[in-house]
Amino acid sequence: MAMQRERLRRPALAVLAILAGFGVCLQLWLSVRLAASNGQSLGQGLVAYFGYFTVLTNILVALTAAASLVASPARLVRGPGSGSVRGCATTAIVLVGIAYHLLLRHIWSPQGWQWIADITLHYAVPLAALACWVAFPPRERLPAWAPLAWCAYPVAYFVYALVRGALIGSYPYPFIDVDQLGYARALANAVGLLAGFIVLGFAVRAVAAVRSRAVATGA
Repeated sequence: MAMQRERLRRPALAVLAILAGFGVCLQLWLSVRLAASNGQSLGQGLVAYFGYFTVLTNILVALTAAASLVASPARLVRGPGSGSVRGCATTAIVLVGIAYHLLLRHIWSPQGWQWIADITLHYAVPLAALACWVAFPPRERLPAWAPLAWCAYPVAYFVYALVRGALIGSYPYPFIDVDQLGYARALANAVGLLAGFIVLGFAVRAVAAVRSRAVATGA
């Protein structure tokens, strides 16, 4: 059973890396094309593209899955393909899927290639990442405080989004749009999302603990 699971692990992670890579590359092409059609420069298109938590998190998932494929056993414990980094990426991408479905999918109606990118980035990759996490839990035991350490990623993104917004006058998501909501409301929304991230993080860690025990016993 363990050998069969190990044989499936690499193809599954490869599929996840390819799926996330396809989604971010497709969205990059669409963002650059949209910028050009609006008379904007390539740089402006890239600034818009890299402003989204969805894009950055899908990139993180792709890189983490790829790192897990090529890393040595020692690097799987400490490197970018480690369980802790995978856990952060999995938690963040699941949050992407849930937040998009509950808060954002009703405010626009993508068509054509944009619809494909939308489904890939917000649904296919989150489901695939979660499936990989459940099927192939990390080899090391994650500390109890790991989900709190993972908060550094969304907090850093929020600070980045605020600084970026102050500089260019544009915010990637309506629930952190300081120009429309003010800093107090935007911060409150961010804290609410961070609380959701923490809850998801502990759930992701719990799943890993249960699945690791099951794998160890050959279940």
